[in-house]
Amino acid sequence: MELRRFPLWISVLFTVAAVVSHAGEPSAAAVVFQSQCSSCHGADARGAEIGPSLAGQQADYLSRQLQHFQSGLRGRDPRDAQGAMMAATAQSVVASLSDAQLQALMAYLSELSPSSSAVATDGDLRRGANYYNASCGGCHGAQAQGNPLMHAPRLAGLSGAYLQRQFQHFAQGVRGTHKEDRLGRQMKMMATSLPDAKTLADVIAFITAQP
Repeated sequence: MELRRFPLWISVLFTVAAVVSHAGEPSAAAVVFQSQCSSCHGADARGAEIGPSLAGQQADYLSRQLQHFQSGLRGRDPRDAQGAMMAATAQSVVASLSDAQLQALMAYLSELSPSSSAVATDGDLRRGANYYNASCGGCHGAQAQGNPLMHAPRLAGLSGAYLQRQFQHFAQGVRGTHKEDRLGRQMKMMATSLPDAKTLADVIAFITAQP
């Protein structure tokens, strides 16, 4: 199910409201985030034990993943407990907000300063950099900053545990198998490019070391 489409001027209005506050008051989008998302993703959107960092992530990527959770492209596999929680949340969020409000929320999150507080993980950084640049950097950027033109999200700032879990989900077919998830299927194919768990650990160490 696609999100409802609103006239451009309404979308622009809500987007501006998302990033501008008056007299120091939180924006409407900030209020929505605190009420709907912060318990899992942290009060500053930089991640918590359950949910990943959203701060500084591309608005288009955030919107696409919310749609995937809401429509069942993601979070339906019984092996994905966290995804199932997010899928249930996505149902209520999409139902309670207009498209313009959802776009404003994504704009608000994308404008936040990206998280630079991911705890560095153990690994061989030089080896991890080599494998990352060979297999990941072409889409996700040399410093894991993401690439909107490739529809590749920012990886820097995400926790090592989250990165490992999502990579394994792609490798095991938990993500990226639905015929309508073209970008996910590309990532599932790339998940076979790392030869072993040690290499994955080294790549994640490199990513978590990025600013």
